[in-house]
Amino acid sequence: MRALIRRVFQANVQVGPELVGGVNSGLLVYVAFHQEDQAKDLEWIAKKIVGLRIFDDKNDRMNLPIAKEQGILVVSQFTLYGNLKKGYRPSFNKSAQPDVARGSYDGFLQILSREFKGRVESGRFGENMVVDVKEDGPVSIWLDSHDRTY
Repeated sequence: MRALIRRVFQANVQVGPELVGGVNSGLLVYVAFHQEDQAKDLEWIAKKIVGLRIFDDKNDRMNLPIAKEQGILVVSQFTLYGNLKKGYRPSFNKSAQPDVARGSYDGFLQILSREFKGRVESGRFGENMVVDVKEDGPVSIWLDSHDRTY
C-alpha cells in the first residue's frame, strides 16, 4: 500500500457537482493498493498516519500528531503505483485489481476510523473526482508499506 499524506488547511472532494467529503484542517491522504497487500499493510499505514508528528507545537516545531478536532480526508488514487521504467506512459501493473482495491479501500477506512478518534471523510472509490486543496506548509509525506526503509 502507498499513501501520500498532505497537511492541509482545507481539502474538499467533489464527484460532478456533489461535494462528497472534506476537512477544514488536518490531512489529505491519497491511497493506492498493491496487488500483494495484506491487512498488515493497511494497519501499518493507518497507524503511521495517526501517529505522524507533522503539526506545529507552541514553539512552531513539527512535533504534534493530528488532533481529534481535525479531520482526515482519504482519496483513492491508483496512479500512485504508476511505473515509468519503460518510456513515458505509466504502467499500473503492480496496482491491485479494482474489485480487490475497493475491498482494501473500505477496510483501510474502517481501520483508520478505529485508530483516529476524529472525523474521517472519504472520496468515492473509482470515480473521477475534483480535489480542492489549501495546503499547510506545504508538508507532504510518502509511505510505502512494501518499503519501510525510509
